[in-house]
Amino acid sequence: MTDLDQRPELYVYSEEVMQSPAEPARTPEAPVRNQGRRGRRKVLILVQNLSVPFDRRVWLECQSLTAAGFQVAVVCPKAPGDPTYARLDGVDLFKYPPYAPGGSGTSFVIEYVYSFFATLLLSLRASLRGRFDVVQSCNPPDLFWPIGLLFRVLHGSSFVFDHHDLCPELYESRFPEGNRLVYRALRFMERRTMRTADHVISTNDSYRQIVMERDAVAPSHATVVRTGPDLTRLRPTEPDPSLRRARPHLAAYLGVMGPQDGVDIVLHVADHVVHRLGRTDISFVLVGSGDCFDDLVTLNQRLDLTDFVSFTGRIPDDEVAAVLSTADVGISPDPKNPLNDVSTMNKTMEYMAFGLPVVAFDLRETRVSAGSAAVYAMPNDVDDLARVLLDLIDDESRRRSMGLTGRTRIEQELAWSHQAARYVAVYEKLTAESHGRVPVAAGG
Repeated sequence: MTDLDQRPELYVYSEEVMQSPAEPARTPEAPVRNQGRRGRRKVLILVQNLSVPFDRRVWLECQSLTAAGFQVAVVCPKAPGDPTYARLDGVDLFKYPPYAPGGSGTSFVIEYVYSFFATLLLSLRASLRGRFDVVQSCNPPDLFWPIGLLFRVLHGSSFVFDHHDLCPELYESRFPEGNRLVYRALRFMERRTMRTADHVISTNDSYRQIVMERDAVAPSHATVVRTGPDLTRLRPTEPDPSLRRARPHLAAYLGVMGPQDGVDIVLHVADHVVHRLGRTDISFVLVGSGDCFDDLVTLNQRLDLTDFVSFTGRIPDDEVAAVLSTADVGISPDPKNPLNDVSTMNKTMEYMAFGLPVVAFDLRETRVSAGSAAVYAMPNDVDDLARVLLDLIDDESRRRSMGLTGRTRIEQELAWSHQAARYVAVYEKLTAESHGRVPVAAGG
């Protein structure tokens, strides 16, 4: 999935927080349809990478399913302050305390083993209320296919894999000199996940093509559902001039700050613009957090950019809207590597949703998403990224035209409202099939 939709939301858990879940209220927006021998159709969604509703894609999926008449339960790690169980907007949330012992390869293995058994335990607890028609696993990591197999035996459940990231390529991008045994283990886990799944949902056509070619996923069992922006949530507001820090222009970065995200490139671009080219008319604001946050703050100080570059950390949606409504351009600095070249950058589409022109490296899927709403630099060339940024900053009419193009593309094609029907259709088809299961991939 690659990046964003990973920031805190101001959700309030109501009196529905309790020790054991209750049946969700039936509302006109969430009709109960196609009830069969087990009553209302039930879905279990497994997430390890983020808490829900903090994971924006998964939360949109939950809302789409409940609106279509499904009963949804989610198992995921807790965010700070979360209860162990909560019911939010008709979705049952079962949560376990996260465990992240460190950043080494061994610590990742420990974290994943812990997460697997915590997820298994809570999944079995959630199943005490009734049988699940479908179990959906979200990655990274490609960890939960054994739970899919278990519920296939126990409940006759279908198994859906929601393919957010290419885990082998993610490992290669974060650890270029990493252990090849780890890479092969990740490929094994990916292959087993694909061959267990009754249907694979990919976030773009590049991912879909990769899994069809290397994991023999049948085309009829692979559907593209993009992580489209939610336009009911992403609405431009009045600009906040104070964010410009008394300068004419503002360039914004929004998203995760991990090793593969290239946020350090933004700082080197700012250094080039300010100290080498003498342009002091641009402020930079970096919104988000991640593994590299502290290192980036240190680098910013070392480059003597603290007067030009500000970090907000993770902030609520209304503050994000103020930043993107004030900025002149949005920067997508993701460097070209095996993962980024074929991944959809959610930050890019969020910029477009706010009518911001995008500055990015020339990556395959970034061009698919942004088209002419972005200007493209030579991959991984900091000087060229600075050049195209300044060219765009200095051309207001072009910025306005590109921003309108991007917003129109989101409204007419990429917004979640256009993706939701494709997502729900997968579940309608699986739950309508009462007998037999055709394997996604050939082989065992």
